[in-house]
Amino acid sequence: MYNNYKTKSLMSQKKYKLHNKFTFKFHKMYKNLKTVAIIGSGTMGNGIAHVFAQKGFSINLIDLNTESLDTALAVIIKNLDRQVIKGTLTENDKINTLNNISCITSLKDGVENADLVIEVASENIDIKLKIFKELDQFTKPECILASNTSSISITKIASVTQKPDKVIGMHFMNPVPVMKLVEVIRGYATSDEVTNSIMELSKTLGKIPVEVNDYPGFVANRILMPMINEAIYSLYEGVAGVNEIDTVMKLGMAHPMGPLQLADFIGLDVCLSILQVLKDGFGNPKYAPCPLLINMVTAGKKGVKSGEGFYNYQHGSKELIVADKFK
Repeated sequence: MYNNYKTKSLMSQKKYKLHNKFTFKFHKMYKNLKTVAIIGSGTMGNGIAHVFAQKGFSINLIDLNTESLDTALAVIIKNLDRQVIKGTLTENDKINTLNNISCITSLKDGVENADLVIEVASENIDIKLKIFKELDQFTKPECILASNTSSISITKIASVTQKPDKVIGMHFMNPVPVMKLVEVIRGYATSDEVTNSIMELSKTLGKIPVEVNDYPGFVANRILMPMINEAIYSLYEGVAGVNEIDTVMKLGMAHPMGPLQLADFIGLDVCLSILQVLKDGFGNPKYAPCPLLINMVTAGKKGVKSGEGFYNYQHGSKELIVADKFK
């Protein structure tokens, strides 16, 4: 009996040492994440830069287009000013946040000293694979490589690097400074150490991280996009009009905005891309995008970003005005 107790005790000590070793390694990695490079200065990119910079991280905001970087900074300043007016941020905090952001037009210069890189490029697999191949060459061996992809396989992205264990998904929600959720996607080879570090990092940003596995659309868009697609089909088949469909979902299902307005907000081109990823990934025709969505994107009607989608956004008013095509 004594020997049995002794054996169990030694096993417990061994597990305790292994746990301590892992915990120490994890905390070391997490604490070393100080310089963050963000690739892409669009809506999501500047939003992610905003929240990281506000928490004291050193940010390299990377975009090949200097005008895009100027626009991104203007958006960040506008959003910071709004926080100052609301009293949730001081003027000094605003200045410190802006001082934490460096705008860079060279990918190599922007990522070579980064502890974490977050790719926020177009939702296009070829573009992402090209970027991650370059990141594999330009970043430090210990640098974590994250993608803000909303649907593309993290395992596929990681496969073009020499360190797939350090590749992970960080899917922020729009608008980033406001929305609490971060969908943390671990690929097939993503390590526990990296996953736990990113989970803790997300909490540091004031976000609520949710860990999910790497399947097409993850959780958020696997559920959301079929709903949006079905709403578009309902319009396409003449079940009801734009305003009527959105009103049913807002009043009947307590959604803050209807699915057609949300599609405009996300970008109809992005919705189409995600549905194609779902259809190809699962091989299931239920994810096939509605012909109306395909035609709208082909015609350049992409929602808010283009000034028109299911609603018209060119009138300068906050009132929702249904696009002429659907009146």
